[in-house]
Amino acid sequence: MNDTNDFSGKNGKVKVMYVRSEEQDNNKGNDKRRSGRDDKRDDRRGDKRSGGRNDRNDRSGRSNRPEGGRSERRSDSDRRSNPRDSAPREQSPWRTVSKPGSDELENDHGGISGKSQIDPEQLRKQRQEETRIYGENACQAMFKNRPDGIVRAWFLQSVTPRFRDALKWMAANRKAYHVVDEEELAKASGTEHHGGVCFIIKKRGGMAAEVYLENAVDTDCVLALEDVGNPHNLGGIMRSCAHFGVKGVILQDAGMLESGAAIRTAEGGAEHIKAIDADGFTTTLDKFRQAGYTIVTTSSHKGSQDIAKVQLPKKMVLVLGQESDGLSDSTWDQGDMSLYIGGTGKVESLNVSVATGIMLSQWWSQNKVK
Repeated sequence: MNDTNDFSGKNGKVKVMYVRSEEQDNNKGNDKRRSGRDDKRDDRRGDKRSGGRNDRNDRSGRSNRPEGGRSERRSDSDRRSNPRDSAPREQSPWRTVSKPGSDELENDHGGISGKSQIDPEQLRKQRQEETRIYGENACQAMFKNRPDGIVRAWFLQSVTPRFRDALKWMAANRKAYHVVDEEELAKASGTEHHGGVCFIIKKRGGMAAEVYLENAVDTDCVLALEDVGNPHNLGGIMRSCAHFGVKGVILQDAGMLESGAAIRTAEGGAEHIKAIDADGFTTTLDKFRQAGYTIVTTSSHKGSQDIAKVQLPKKMVLVLGQESDGLSDSTWDQGDMSLYIGGTGKVESLNVSVATGIMLSQWWSQNKVK
């Protein structure tokens, strides 16, 4: 009999193995030997019988014995308990062996496996409330700031030492995670640039302008982005915002800040940014103006002041637009002051992420650095 400790397949289900029982082999051999002796005794008794009748066989019930020397006669209760065995058959020399149920979901890393039974409608709604993030710094920041928002995780073996605390916490809090290879992680994250880890997290969503303004401070810079949708630019902007102390970003679609590519590019900065929903972009800007913020627009095409030559207000909303067309006329008209970044003029404009970093650095040095 071959000994094995591997009872589970790739999908975590228990394998069923059939092994030959030595005890049954011995019993079958003994039955055959007893059968041979009984046949010889029956032959000797047949010579002494008169009229071909054997009363002792009638009384003992040994007549019509099947080959093998063991009676297959069963009680009615036995037949009812196992209907499929109603027809006599030779007992199988094989027995079923399976791994104990308590070990079926055991994982070397203490994770949770198996398929959950969720109503399709509930699953669809749940997926709308979740998003995937990846990248080591982004996921470390997520675990540090919002561990309860983690739903599921995938790791390469090579990064698990750096996520030791996260793995322990997830195992203790029944959060499912998987240690997988490169191919599986690329499939789970949807990209080859996953950085060795991927989380499914609960979306935060955007907040209303009124909610943000309730906790506004005297020295505060809020960023407003009009039609800026490239996730890598958004990630770079969030990284600059976190570096220079900007906590609020106004967008027409707050969900854009929660894309996996944007969060990875932010390198952990996304956890320090609050998205502010703009039902109407200009209407939202006006709400901030009424709360004491100066609206500062930017452009390289229209008449503006050089940012290096002006004093920036302590409380302002810095408005930037897409690189190709800049701000719309309606948004431009909302500005209390307009700025540009001076340079050689050899290129028409700067990348919006780079421009944001330069302007926020100027505001920080004038208002935050003592």
